[in-house]
Amino acid sequence: MKNIAVIGAGTMGNGIAHTFAQFGYNVQLIDISQAALDRGLATITKNLDRMVAKEKITEDDKNNTLNNITTYTSIEEGVQYASLVVEAATENVDLKLKVFKDLDEVCPEETILATNTSSISITQIAAATNRPEKVIGMHFMNPVPIMKLVEIIRGYNTADDVMDFTVDLTKKINKVPVEVNDYPGFVANRILMPMINESIETLYNGVAGVAEIDTVMKLGMAHPMGPLQLADFIGLDVCLSILNVMYYGFKNPKYAPCPLLVNMVTAGKLGVKSGEGFYDYSESRKAEKVAKMFS
Repeated sequence: MKNIAVIGAGTMGNGIAHTFAQFGYNVQLIDISQAALDRGLATITKNLDRMVAKEKITEDDKNNTLNNITTYTSIEEGVQYASLVVEAATENVDLKLKVFKDLDEVCPEETILATNTSSISITQIAAATNRPEKVIGMHFMNPVPIMKLVEIIRGYNTADDVMDFTVDLTKKINKVPVEVNDYPGFVANRILMPMINESIETLYNGVAGVAEIDTVMKLGMAHPMGPLQLADFIGLDVCLSILNVMYYGFKNPKYAPCPLLVNMVTAGKLGVKSGEGFYDYSESRKAEKVAKMFS
């Protein structure tokens, strides 16, 4: 097991590629866009430079990590020698089903297919392939090189040896695997997203302002980041997508996304990545200035 392909060079994909490469694995980073691959490599380089500056790794470690990553714009070329493929594409059911159908057709028969989905059914994704026993969830946390947790999600047909292999591999990259079963939102987002949604409802109902809600949760509950700031960091579109998966998956109104969240996503106010969400990021990526509509 030395060749690992990663599908998607965005925030999660480049973080996953960085982590495996740093631990000596040959990583094939795949995206349909060369520009996205270039941005992903630039992010990896910047993050490695930061680690060198903090003396967590050496310059040689940085260079070895970068040398372990090869980029491809063709899935078929990128996965031809992969023992494991980790899909980290956009959190969209139809897209993921298509990616896994394509992977099943071009990957070697023995290749394990993992998805970094944060909420979508592993069983549903596996059903798009002819190897459901080799499909598993590996939900990394953002930022991947720093966060220790990886949720390992067993689909309905996931084989025991695939689960054992994935857990062992996760430990080898110095992460902590936690095994969970396949239900919408798994554990992390089943608990986190309703809290974020309730925080947005609290703002929507005029109970308190953005900074006040976040301050209560940071100082009162010892959260390192307030829920509205965290929503901005995750991406409000991603939060909405996960809530919708749980809402439709459980048919329970307690998971229904707040109308304010829906409106903000419709208006393109997605958080850090769009420059504005609950906070204004036009001058800083830190949540220091509440967005104009909430101030």
